[in-house]
Amino acid sequence: MSSPGFRWCFIGTGTLGKQVAEQITASGRHEISSVCSRRYENAEAFAARFGGKAYAEPREAILAADAVYVVTPHPSHYEWTRLAIELGKPVLCEKPFTVRAEETKELFRLARERGVYIVEGMWTWFAPVARQVKSWLEQGQIGEVLRVRTRYLVNVVNYAPRLTDPQLAGGAILDSGVYPITYLYRLFGKPERVRCTGTITNGVDLCDEIDLIYPNGQTHHIDLSICDPSGVEDILITGSKGEIYVDHFHYADRAERRDPEGKPAETCEGATTMLNEFDLAAEEIRAGRKESAYIPTQATIDVMEIMDECRRQIGLVYPFERE
Repeated sequence: MSSPGFRWCFIGTGTLGKQVAEQITASGRHEISSVCSRRYENAEAFAARFGGKAYAEPREAILAADAVYVVTPHPSHYEWTRLAIELGKPVLCEKPFTVRAEETKELFRLARERGVYIVEGMWTWFAPVARQVKSWLEQGQIGEVLRVRTRYLVNVVNYAPRLTDPQLAGGAILDSGVYPITYLYRLFGKPERVRCTGTITNGVDLCDEIDLIYPNGQTHHIDLSICDPSGVEDILITGSKGEIYVDHFHYADRAERRDPEGKPAETCEGATTMLNEFDLAAEEIRAGRKESAYIPTQATIDVMEIMDECRRQIGLVYPFERE
């Protein structure tokens, strides 16, 4: 794990930023050295609570840290990540990495040119339970995969204003859909085709159905909603020799492997926290890595391309994309 005192610059001070700051500073392995926000008074309040110095000038804030954590609304991820790269600072950028795959490709291209480490802040990739699920499949523990059912049906429209704001790239696909799409991508790779239907209300998609279609003929289905009161989030992977079930898969602390009769055969436990990704990102940065071993560059690009295609099929274009 990383040594004490890895210094982070926080770009963004919203709900998620506060949750993350509380977790990582409590560990004693990380500190917040600088903070920048659209409103300087927000940065001051954040710094007073979690440490570090508030800056009105983003460049000064970025240069005052070992690495940058971008936790702003989606449309500004590109802007702040690019600035950090140009200043030579490693970046942990929240999901979705950008709004469009084209922007993601451009950032990774620039990072390679400058020799700067950048990585997507997708905590599921760093989680021990998610890694164990992948290991079970690679070891053939449930035999040949026959079908996959993924549900992410939650009511989070009041979690933050950005979720229903088209100017902030709100909606289900980019904010919630990135989780099941990433999870299935990590297990089965990039699909051959994508099929998506969805409902757009006031400029954002509230619910979608996504099919990831693979060359072997399998279709893995995702039910997605940010306005469903049922609160169901799970994944069931059925194989020829058993199945794997993960409740609340995107932050699961437990997964269960079942035998052909559906009885528990093995369980895996481990906390999915923001601290995992901060520890491992800091470790990779200190080791001088230019690309993460946990989230390959191409994986982030591929997932963005899948989401681009979903948005294309349902006709979801944000106002700032028309300008």
